[in-house]
Amino acid sequence: MAQPTKPYIKKRWIILIICILFLHFYQLPYYYSQPGGAKVLEEVIKVEDGFEDEGSFMLTTVQMGKANLFFYLWAKLSPYRSIYPEEQLRYDGETDEEYQHRQLMAMSTSKEAATIVAYEHADKEINYEYHGVLVTALIEGMPAASVLEIGDRIKQVDGVDVKTADELIERLQGMSQQDTVQLTVEREEETTIYDLGFTPFPEQLGAPEGRVGIGISSPVTDRELWMEPEVSINTSQIGGPSAGLMFSLEIYNQLTEEDLTKGYQIAGTGTINEEGVVGRIGGANQKVVAADKAGAEYFLAPNEGGAENSNYQEALAAAKDIKTDMKIIPIDTFEEAIDFLESLS
Repeated sequence: MAQPTKPYIKKRWIILIICILFLHFYQLPYYYSQPGGAKVLEEVIKVEDGFEDEGSFMLTTVQMGKANLFFYLWAKLSPYRSIYPEEQLRYDGETDEEYQHRQLMAMSTSKEAATIVAYEHADKEINYEYHGVLVTALIEGMPAASVLEIGDRIKQVDGVDVKTADELIERLQGMSQQDTVQLTVEREEETTIYDLGFTPFPEQLGAPEGRVGIGISSPVTDRELWMEPEVSINTSQIGGPSAGLMFSLEIYNQLTEEDLTKGYQIAGTGTINEEGVVGRIGGANQKVVAADKAGAEYFLAPNEGGAENSNYQEALAAAKDIKTDMKIIPIDTFEEAIDFLESLS
């Protein structure tokens, strides 16, 4: 009597496997993020003849990927996993390779800014030459997309030189739809001047109501650095600008005789610019989880001038929720981070 049921059972298992494979490989138009890891920076940053740490500075990461149904449901049920619509992270027509390249360019800029801050504060020799601001992403439907190309270098805004991405952003802020701007652009050693207007950002990007722009996203400072002693930073395929603060602290610590770690395990996050100002990042709560799992005793988080919804407040709430003994420290500038570390016993 058992013999006739075998083909039925076999067919049922085949259908079940096919369904599981479909649910696993079918990608939804979303990305998921979850706590990543904490990387000890002395393993990836080497200053020539630099001083050694007794403790460690660590960068923290989040893990991201395309969401299937499993990851989508998992993120909805977990406070430390997030779901993002695809259009919030990638622009129209942007491939996976182009998105990854943009993230690696942001990491490169972060490393350069951190190096400048660390060397200048340590009174070590560093020189740099600016070549303009690189266009790395354009927003479809906005004015810049019709005339600029990826890889263009913006040299001037309204006849005034712009050296850094921050300078470019500052020059383009506070405009209205009635304004125009003149960009001097270098492309393949040829220079062209473009007159561009301003339009509202697409709704899916979540820009504040009434904010306008020309449609350049994620610009990158193009510069060349020379320093003595030499430093190498090997971050492999880690992307994004959020490790800037921790890079600057590790480089500075290897350049100076006093060990700022005092033997502690110190994790953190935050962008940094050439002036040493620490900026907001994404996934602060997830990075707190990653740092806690790695055994960090302190976590440095962007304070954003004491803003109510700052990364510091987000990290503080996560630390309380997971009941960690790790201390969360609010940081606005590189100097504040140094002051805190020097105060450690």
